[in-house]
Amino acid sequence: MFHSFFQDQADVKREHAKQFIKYLRKYKCKICLPVIKRPDIDNWGTGKQAILSALQLENSLNTLLQDLKASASRNRETNLLRFMKKFLDEQTRNISYLEYQLKYQKELETSAQSEGQPENAAGPSGASGQETESAGNSPSPPAQKIPKPAT
Repeated sequence: MFHSFFQDQADVKREHAKQFIKYLRKYKCKICLPVIKRPDIDNWGTGKQAILSALQLENSLNTLLQDLKASASRNRETNLLRFMKKFLDEQTRNISYLEYQLKYQKELETSAQSEGQPENAAGPSGASGQETESAGNSPSPPAQKIPKPAT
């Protein structure tokens, strides 16, 4: 279900790593790569678990990039700060996207649980009139807040 998304992310991260190495070699910098351990899990039971693990990895990477940015700022490395900007911006977008997908997966679980209950016990979530999409077609996060139509 998430195979293509995670494959694309792996390709992008690999390309970013190559760009960082190329940059560091260009300026004859010492290369000290941090160790980011792969998750201990090989098979996630649900999409929610896979997204949560990816979110944890993205947050770890973001912390490392923020630390590098702080160091570059302290050392007045303006070229490095400019170079890093696109990576930091993309990290923010990736984290936001994964948080959105995690929220969406939680809503799907809640919806699926409420559908299994008797109609009168569905409560406010079952009476909203909103339909959910299948997990394979999860929506992209909205670019802006769009008001819900009146029902």
